[in-house]
Amino acid sequence: MSRPIQAIIDHSALTHNLTIVRQYAPSARILAVLKANAYGHGLLHTANALKNVDGFALLELDAAITLRTAGYQQPILLLEGFFSTKEIALIEQYQLSTVIHHTEQVSMLSDFKNHKMDIFIKVNTGMNRLGLSPKQLPQVIKELTNNQHVKNITLMTHFASADDPSEKASVLRQLRCFETITETYNYPCSLANSAAIVNYPETHSDWVRPGIMLYGASPFPDKTAADLNLLPVMTLSSKIIAIHDLETGDKVGYHGLFKADDRMRIGIVACGYADGYPRHAPTGTPILVNNQRSRLLGRISMDMLAIDLTGVKNTKLGDPIVLWGKGMPVEEIAAYAGTSSYQLLCGLSARVDRKFLKSF
Repeated sequence: MSRPIQAIIDHSALTHNLTIVRQYAPSARILAVLKANAYGHGLLHTANALKNVDGFALLELDAAITLRTAGYQQPILLLEGFFSTKEIALIEQYQLSTVIHHTEQVSMLSDFKNHKMDIFIKVNTGMNRLGLSPKQLPQVIKELTNNQHVKNITLMTHFASADDPSEKASVLRQLRCFETITETYNYPCSLANSAAIVNYPETHSDWVRPGIMLYGASPFPDKTAADLNLLPVMTLSSKIIAIHDLETGDKVGYHGLFKADDRMRIGIVACGYADGYPRHAPTGTPILVNNQRSRLLGRISMDMLAIDLTGVKNTKLGDPIVLWGKGMPVEEIAAYAGTSSYQLLCGLSARVDRKFLKSF
């Protein structure tokens, strides 16, 4: 018999969240971000649920080819671009779009004479991760516009702190920088990630790039997904596989990090850090047992974790557990564990069975 842990992926939640993106940015086209296997949700299943979106964006060339060969005709953008001229040939063959973020890519493109593709030029406006400097932009645009094989150009940047309410000034500085260096060009633009889509409508421009909000998690520390009318797409669930009654002073798990202050009942759940649950989640991290909130106890093991059943009504072996998702926001678990919902969703182990609830 297989372990009871599974991730339920609800496609109706994906389509709902796409509708919410459109409500926030009604005038922009949408590039749905599907990197990292669609944030752990499954590339093709997610693309199918979002089949009416304007385009897709991801990092992995093989994943982009998978989308194209599956029949998707929308623009498919490679967010880190290409790393060799061999990849340029594949980009041309599969009619993909690519980001250019350093001059070496421009040189590779100039040396390759058989392509005709859409280019997104990324400008570094202050994040200092990827992107051409403002001083480099005019020369790069000149070289690309002189290259007869370049079809269309879009200008883009990325905000470092749009998810932090205290960093509004930083976001606006980046926006002003982008506007200043691009004002003489009449190209489409793409700036807004999930947080900017919600909080900074002035950044929407021609293309928006929603990621985490499509998957039903909030990009903000002070707002829940429910606050944004988003629905969780992934629900990580399992079952109780053992129950123990503890006496006062009994300890739980490796190194006995939890010690019972009184008589209590605990359950052991088939889920551990090898499944993608954060090992550093502390005692007190919330969990749902039969739709009742309870808490984790002690250290997370590779394959199991302990939960408090004291005071939880009518619990028995095999009862359902929700680790995150419907009724238990993934961002709440992330906050307890000192990490992000991005990491939890993307880090779900391949050994966890995915069950897809299709809405089409």
